[in-house]
Amino acid sequence: MARATSRRTVLGAAIAVAAGAGALSSSAAAADRSATSGAAGRTARSVDNRFWSSYTDWHRGTPDGTRPSAGRRAGVVIARPAGTVEYTDPHTGRTEPWEYGSWTSPVHRSTVPATEVVASWNARTPPGTWLQVELAGTYSDGSATPWFVMGRWAAGDEDIKRTSVDDQTDGRATIWTDTFSVDDPASGVRLSSYRLRLTLYRRPGARLTPVVWRLGAMASDVPDRFTVPASEPGPARELAVPRYSQNIHIGRYPEYDNGGEAWCSPTSSQMIIEYWGRRPRAEDLAWVDPAFDDPQVCHAARQTFDHQYDGCGNWPFNAAYAATYPGMNAVVTRLSSLTELERLVRAGIPAITSQSFLKEELTGAGYGTAGHLMTVIGFTPDGDVIANDPASPGNDAVRRVYRRREWENIWLRTKRYNASGRVVSGTGGVCYLYWPEHPSPAQRRALAAVGIH
Repeated sequence: MARATSRRTVLGAAIAVAAGAGALSSSAAAADRSATSGAAGRTARSVDNRFWSSYTDWHRGTPDGTRPSAGRRAGVVIARPAGTVEYTDPHTGRTEPWEYGSWTSPVHRSTVPATEVVASWNARTPPGTWLQVELAGTYSDGSATPWFVMGRWAAGDEDIKRTSVDDQTDGRATIWTDTFSVDDPASGVRLSSYRLRLTLYRRPGARLTPVVWRLGAMASDVPDRFTVPASEPGPARELAVPRYSQNIHIGRYPEYDNGGEAWCSPTSSQMIIEYWGRRPRAEDLAWVDPAFDDPQVCHAARQTFDHQYDGCGNWPFNAAYAATYPGMNAVVTRLSSLTELERLVRAGIPAITSQSFLKEELTGAGYGTAGHLMTVIGFTPDGDVIANDPASPGNDAVRRVYRRREWENIWLRTKRYNASGRVVSGTGGVCYLYWPEHPSPAQRRALAAVGIH
């Protein structure tokens, strides 16, 4: 659990230092009360989602060696390559030439001047192909960022090693694995607008091409808060989501983030992928020891592994993995309340949520964590959260019921106190949403209500 989101802790520590945060004090407690009351009265959304996914969307961007592809699902592909580039894989040391073409989105002016941005993409990368996603934007004072790499990705790991890129900063913002983050939000600096640049690669002379069906980002400025207002429970519903434990995989394939001990994210992803009726093919699992139960969880860990971060908790890599299955869409976003999550569940859409907490903050969990992913599958008549928690001793123990008020707070807060009394970050409602290409009308409305189109 801790390894899967360890850089979130680093990010939280950096923000805390920038804000002058330290041990618990009366002034910190006052800030807690102020943040809570302010959030209760705030009506403006703190999250902006923009995704390009239609044939019209792809025509609105700027191509360089690429073209829109109509097909069953509109996308963008390599047409006549713009050139050839040498790429040295930092994780293998191998240098190879690659043909490439790029597509750059129109400038998107976010409805939320942002302190954080997370990109997502849905794509197919046949063997011998891969892609890179970059972000560049304009700050609220009119100055520009450089192009930041948000990920280098392939569905497999034979051609390049899937990777984030460390040590990217312009002195005002930093890329923390998969997240663009303003270094000092208290300064008032925000990212007002951005563009995404997609570069598609293939081996020289090949006819294959990556196909990208969805590209976009979630921009947010979630207010600092140690607690959030309590919400009123909605109607009860529980979805029949498969249950998988990460802990039965402890010690298996330690080259992928120390084995199952840190596989909360891919285990959660696999649960929802199978909820939607998708599974790996037998040939996809041929590499897994046949003596292992639930080999698809091992497969999910390998297919989400970030070789720079050295873990399986890269948020966009998990979404991209889910979208490799036929007819699937996937994004990383933030929700603002349990009410929004309840609406999704009522429509039949479970969600993967990210949270961190001390052992005593979540009754029944039996552990504390600096960062953990679990799958929300329903709500009880009293409004308590029904979660498939992969941090369980076995599959039969995965289904948990957590107290609404406790769970709501550990998921939606942006600040918390760790075991040493220091201020560190919370994820502020981060979640992964996976859904089929043709959702029901109710599912479409529920997604639209949280800004996903």
